Amino acid sequence: MDSLLSLSHSSICWPCSVTSSDRSNPALLSGGRPVIRSSGLKPSKGRRFPPSRASQSHDYHAVHGDVSLRDVPKKAEGAAKVLIPSLPEEADRSASSSPISSSFWEWKPNIAVHYERSGSHNTGAPAVLFLPGFGVGSFHFEKQLKDLGQDYRVWALDFVGQGKSLPSQDPAPALAHEQDDDGDTPLFWGFGEEPEPWARELVYSVDLWRDQVRHFVEQVIGEPVYLVGNSLGGYVALYLAASFPELVKGVTLLNATPFWGFLPNPIRSPRLFKLFPWSGTFPLPSGVRRLTELVWQKISDPKSIRDILKQVYSDHSVKIDKVFSQIIEVTEHPAAAAAFASIMFAPGGQLSFQESLGRCAVSGVPICLMYGREDPWVRPIWGLKVKQQLPEVPYYEITPAGHCPHDEVPEVVNYLLRGWIRNLDSQGSVALPLVEPEYEGRGFSKELEYIKEGSRKSIRVRFCGSEVSSFSTLLKVLGLVSK
Repeated sequence: MDSLLSLSHSSICWPCSVTSSDRSNPALLSGGRPVIRSSGLKPSKGRRFPPSRASQSHDYHAVHGDVSLRDVPKKAEGAAKVLIPSLPEEADRSASSSPISSSFWEWKPNIAVHYERSGSHNTGAPAVLFLPGFGVGSFHFEKQLKDLGQDYRVWALDFVGQGKSLPSQDPAPALAHEQDDDGDTPLFWGFGEEPEPWARELVYSVDLWRDQVRHFVEQVIGEPVYLVGNSLGGYVALYLAASFPELVKGVTLLNATPFWGFLPNPIRSPRLFKLFPWSGTFPLPSGVRRLTELVWQKISDPKSIRDILKQVYSDHSVKIDKVFSQIIEVTEHPAAAAAFASIMFAPGGQLSFQESLGRCAVSGVPICLMYGREDPWVRPIWGLKVKQQLPEVPYYEITPAGHCPHDEVPEVVNYLLRGWIRNLDSQGSVALPLVEPEYEGRGFSKELEYIKEGSRKSIRVRFCGSEVSSFSTLLKVLGLVSK
């Protein structure tokens, strides 16, 4: 449904190092699988960005395993090559990926949060929580759950009002004459005149999602986590880390949208907030109901959704049928249309994206940036603005990749995430992924290769270190302007 959102407002954005040879192509990687040891997970409040260092440099890089590279040329279009593992099934057809379980957590009356989990057997391993973009859900992180679940304890959830976290009952039941032809089922939930008691304060806002994730971490996971968020999920991840840094060990932003919500926040701007007659609560005003019916007919159309998916995926050979069918399933829920309207008119958060970045810096919450270069919505300029505000954070630009790099090039994102987590867990004794000592604070470009569907695939990753912070230098390093 992020596709749905883009059709209704052009300025909102969508959602959108590895261990060892048993998850790599056997023809490329050899050697035993290293054991990941954890020294225990502790609250991360006050942690500063750890310095990264590498014990040795290599002409070629593999992920914590031996690599046979005799037949691989040393340079590719001026960039060093890095051979990385494929996804589990691609590397070894007989190997099984980490199984995924699906559950519901009763958070509020008639609001059950759907989430998926993998790697529960990895006792003591770091906890990683994925937050999706608008209109999708935990299903968008299937490739992370299957792969990273082999080493970590991994969760992905659906924000309330989206995915499978829609209410189980009608928040504002329609009157009899507003029901469909059979007289039993209303066309849309939430289109009645009076809200149910449990829904009187319900509004699908970014503040609600922040609180949802906070309570999920506290009550379901039970310990600080590494947060990874795509698009809207990146905004919420950063917002949570800024508000409750003790719950977060690190934040990875995947093409994070830098804004959300257009109405003033009632706590931050109470007087201005009162000037607006409606702010996403139930019931929907009659004019909003009529508008929603018209808009919903267009944005929930399967052709519109497929067209948007093609737009945000740079590589059109990526199979999107499963994601497409799951988005369609969400749009068919009777509560989806009213939830969409509530989200569109919900107020913004108490903190802006930039303010959340600042608070994370003060609290010492580590941040890592991973952005698909070909994103038509969250252009690279937004990631560069974050890098400019926080020069010490690592910035990885992936190309070709669009708005959802975790689904389009999961091999690359999973590789970088593993390396980022190892770097933080080791307090910097393990280098950042791809970074050698001589390049630690600088910028460089490398080619990452892996096997996909029997063929070798190459993706370029550009890195900007702590020394690359001025805006003009960033643009030059990333090739956005001539040198």
